[in-house]
Amino acid sequence: MSDLVPTLPLGYQAHPATAYDISTIHRLVSACEREVHGRVRTDLGGIAAVFARPGLILELDTLLIHDQTGRLAARAWVNRRSEVDVHPRHRGRGLGTALLDWAEARARQAGSEHIVQTVPDDDTDAVALLRSRGYEPMVTEWLLEFAMPDEPAVSEPPAGIMVRPFRSGDEHAAHQLIEDAFDEWQQRRKPYPEWAQHTVERPAFAPAMSALAFNGGQLIGAAISLDLPESGEGYIEEVAVHRDHRNQGIARLLLRHAFRAFHRHGRRTCTLATHSDTGALALYLRVGMTVRHSSTVYRKRLRTTR
Repeated sequence: MSDLVPTLPLGYQAHPATAYDISTIHRLVSACEREVHGRVRTDLGGIAAVFARPGLILELDTLLIHDQTGRLAARAWVNRRSEVDVHPRHRGRGLGTALLDWAEARARQAGSEHIVQTVPDDDTDAVALLRSRGYEPMVTEWLLEFAMPDEPAVSEPPAGIMVRPFRSGDEHAAHQLIEDAFDEWQQRRKPYPEWAQHTVERPAFAPAMSALAFNGGQLIGAAISLDLPESGEGYIEEVAVHRDHRNQGIARLLLRHAFRAFHRHGRRTCTLATHSDTGALALYLRVGMTVRHSSTVYRKRLRTTR
């Protein structure tokens, strides 16, 4: 265990997380999401994918805080980015500040120059805490939704384009296409094992609701979908179109195929997250999606110990 143990209020104890804690952490995160948004979005697979991040060392980069009854009261992890969650029943006791102290100290110890955290804009207490500690807004994230009381219509594809659901064997081609497209704005390319943990190997992965577009035998577009068990909604994890085939309506076509597939599967809402660096918000609004809520990515420059 790291020697960076924060000072905690009386009755609380801290220790690193293990893989056996994923279900407990999921319950904590779910309680926080219900408190802020009135519904749960996070799934077990998403937390497991974080634990599998390359370079993340559970013994050093994670911390759980339990109360005197042994129940999980708060948690944090840090590895280039960070997350801090405090159960609604335990807020106002200094646990968030203690975990931020720990996360920043661990990031400095690891040699990071910055620490980044995403906070819902509706969580005004968390926003105020970050701003008071010198965190500055970097980008805006939006969670968008598409309501489907009726089955969505799907237009005919452009000449020469074929759209079909994801099949076994499409994994590596989809990874290549998506990472090539995301290279244009994201800071780090995900190797296949990490990408797969977040997508095609995730328990919530929904191949029948994931749409792929081909021009002849070339994959030119993908919408990778999850069927989230906690929310009862469809979720589109990633949308990408090859740069040579953009501005032809391919992304809108893929979204419509995914929406229709979810509707036929009994879902009446589909969600998708994007942020201001992608420049894709206008596309999703034109498709008929609306903003459910927004978050801000905050960053703080650190003075490292190295």
